[in-house]
Amino acid sequence: MKSQEASTILDAVDRQILAELQRDGRMTNVELARRVALSAPPCLRRVRRLEEAGVLRGYHADIDPVALGWEVTFFVLVGLETQKQAVLDAFEAEVTTWPEVRECHMIRGGGDFLLRVVARDTAHENALTARLTGASQVQKVMTLQTIRTAKDAPGVPVD
Repeated sequence: MKSQEASTILDAVDRQILAELQRDGRMTNVELARRVALSAPPCLRRVRRLEEAGVLRGYHADIDPVALGWEVTFFVLVGLETQKQAVLDAFEAEVTTWPEVRECHMIRGGGDFLLRVVARDTAHENALTARLTGASQVQKVMTLQTIRTAKDAPGVPVD
């Protein structure tokens, strides 16, 4: 079952499980079961079903980038010379191999791709920007450096 299909058959308990795991993915199944008012075995079965359906895609640690030396976060709007599928695919294939590119979204309006990129410092940011502008088929690059982040909520609204 695909996650899009699964989202239409989620009941209130499934949604509560998802909301709780999105808030704290490290809790034990016993704690999760307590929070959603189930016993542990049926709660675990529901979690496994949500994982198998692709609704629960994984569990991740939220790491402070500055603590690891990634001082700069910036977004990049990229416009390509053409929107031929082979060119779009080649660009995606290239930038998704760069460890500094944390997100790559094909977009509509204002460009072809929106990237979220991290850099060690402004010199590193400039080098990454130069690498992007030098990539084949790239016509336009506009960078937007993050000054501060007021909200960074993972996931999606579950309710």
